[in-house]
Amino acid sequence: MTVIINYLLSFFWNTRSMDLMFGVIAFLLLFAISSWFPLPVLNKLILLLANVAAIAIIVIFQPELRAALSKLSLKTTRSREITEFDKFLDQLAASTYRMAEKQIGALIVLEKDDSLDEYAKKAVILNADFTSELIETIFCRTAPLHDGAIIIKDKKIIAASVILPLADSPHIQKSLGTRHRAGIGLSLVTDSLVIIVSEEQGKVSLARDGIITRGIKIDRFKGVLRSLFYQEQEPVGIKKENIWEWLKR
Repeated sequence: MTVIINYLLSFFWNTRSMDLMFGVIAFLLLFAISSWFPLPVLNKLILLLANVAAIAIIVIFQPELRAALSKLSLKTTRSREITEFDKFLDQLAASTYRMAEKQIGALIVLEKDDSLDEYAKKAVILNADFTSELIETIFCRTAPLHDGAIIIKDKKIIAASVILPLADSPHIQKSLGTRHRAGIGLSLVTDSLVIIVSEEQGKVSLARDGIITRGIKIDRFKGVLRSLFYQEQEPVGIKKENIWEWLKR
């Protein structure tokens, strides 16, 4: 009971619902007083009001109760990580292919192990939470930051208007533009994954390890990003064993 009361008070403290909580506590104290002293009429009235008050409290505290129950979710940390990553991936994919449909050029860098601080320091630092609205606003043709790339790290947009090194190799197709050459150039010197949205053709390409794959469909796009980035959230050095091998230790 102490744990439950502490949880409820900590949840409602410093909110507008706290005044109602004080009213409920005062109602309970009045009920206790009517039980301790010979006040049968008051006790009967409080019991009758309690039946209506129970329903009224549920209606009044509906938003707060929904939020409190959601915090008591039995989902594990692993499940929450999957949900958060899938939400990020869905937003990124939707934004990327929306820009491709509108033929808005974009250059998106997803940082992995190799640090990209040297490129971010020369650009406009944002350190903003990733949202699909923000990324599409940055690459809007009339926006001041649309020229260049953005760097995303841990679901945060670190910097915008980033200048990437251009790939200069005779093996690269001459038909590739500056945006594609910049994506290949960065993928040659880092382990980052670069997403390129073509302004001329409206196609999505991925560059990694100096190799560019053009015309990626959205299902494959999600599969590649999930395989490359979600595995990094798994604990390192933990081997999967069956229950029998564990019991034999």
